[in-house]
Amino acid sequence: MKAVEIYTAPLCGFCHAAKRLLQQKGVTYTEIDLGQHPDRRSEMMSRAHGRHTVPQIFIGDTHVGGCDDLYALDRAGKLDGLLAA
Repeated sequence: MKAVEIYTAPLCGFCHAAKRLLQQKGVTYTEIDLGQHPDRRSEMMSRAHGRHTVPQIFIGDTHVGGCDDLYALDRAGKLDGLLAA
């Protein structure tokens, strides 16, 4: 399975929903909590091509986008393939 990274904020409902979907799929991910590491926001924005909202989700080298993008990939049946190594 490819490495998954998700930039989050503590009170973000969309962040919790995205993490819940990944957990339901048995995906281990690295969470970067911008509440605890605000210095990493510029890193996230650079990787996410200027997007500044959370969550921002990366699977391997692919920038998935936010929660809605993650769920759209799942509904389209493309998320499992992207996660596969």
